Amino acid sequence: MEAPDIDELVPADRTLMGPGPSDVHPRVLRAMATPLVGYLDPTFVDVMNDVQAGLRYLLQTDNEHTLAVSGTGSAAMECAFGNLVEPGETVLVPDNGYFGQRMGEMADRAGGDVATVDAPWGEPLSVADIEAAFADHQPRVVGIVHGETSTGVKQGDIDAIVDVAHDHDAYVIVDTVASLGGVEFRTDDWNVDVVYSGSQKCLSAPPGASPITFSERAVEKVWGRETQSNSWYLDLEGLWSYWGDDPAYHHTGMTSTLYAAREALRLVAEEGIEARWDRHERMAGALVAGVEAMGLSILPAEADWLPSLNAVRLPADADGGELTATMLADHDIEIAGGLGALAGDIVRVGCMGHSARPSNVLQTVGALGRSLEAQGVDVDTGAGVAAANAALDE
Repeated sequence: MEAPDIDELVPADRTLMGPGPSDVHPRVLRAMATPLVGYLDPTFVDVMNDVQAGLRYLLQTDNEHTLAVSGTGSAAMECAFGNLVEPGETVLVPDNGYFGQRMGEMADRAGGDVATVDAPWGEPLSVADIEAAFADHQPRVVGIVHGETSTGVKQGDIDAIVDVAHDHDAYVIVDTVASLGGVEFRTDDWNVDVVYSGSQKCLSAPPGASPITFSERAVEKVWGRETQSNSWYLDLEGLWSYWGDDPAYHHTGMTSTLYAAREALRLVAEEGIEARWDRHERMAGALVAGVEAMGLSILPAEADWLPSLNAVRLPADADGGELTATMLADHDIEIAGGLGALAGDIVRVGCMGHSARPSNVLQTVGALGRSLEAQGVDVDTGAGVAAANAALDE
């Protein structure tokens, strides 16, 4: 067999304004080039401790059982449901977006009996509907998506939802993959039992080191399981043997990825979490101002808007697939089309982490307008750029 002829890697120079990944800060890229050490080396254990401290700040929690799962956000989702859900328990999940549906798939594979609480795609769940679902299904575990990547909707009233669940002795798992680090989230103040996220969105690190935290109440349930978790790799007991006070080998640590996560968390601490939430809202607000001045609109109501992921409604005469392709080919800007029930109706424009910068916002608004104009869609690109610029100047 002949050796393959593999050229030197020269990736395209993109501006990442889709639903993830986001642009990575140069400091984070440099951290990935740090020499490797063994995954039980004292230096690497210090890195893990730093990551845990940074994640507690990012998640706004004092939970001891806070760590980074070796995998993407879907691995963290599976870790959450696979540990907290025991076979035969009823699990209530949302049916108002793509990732609520994925929660149901995870819960089903963990042996749970899945029930849903519904809302139209583009709207959040209501607390009243969740209360009614408790009366109908008596769930033991409830899954909530804080930032629904497929619709650009922020689920409000997390603390009220948790109160309902706790009143029924149930546990709440919250997906913050599209929101953590970019939108206000307070794990401890809102009494959430389990929170998980991804590293490649508002944290602006490479995918592969996904945050997760378990409250002591949730840990007691996990430790008291009657059956083992169906995943050896994502079993909290095994993971904690590695991340706990006396680390022991469980699986190979994701060395370079964790270096990157550590540096990304340093950047969060330097900026300040509340200042970071504010920056995301200001940058995304300018993006929305530009989109609306062009004559377009955002899918969710203003109260339900998710600054980190903006769902832009497509005009009737626009082709979403052609739009995303033109943005990439002609402007080197990545955005994404709609998923599921919203496929063909929206494009999804992220404003996450290091991508949430004035230059990116102005470039994206201008490119979006010009790409629609290329299809013959009647938009006012100049007005859009001017409005975004004015919003940035406020």
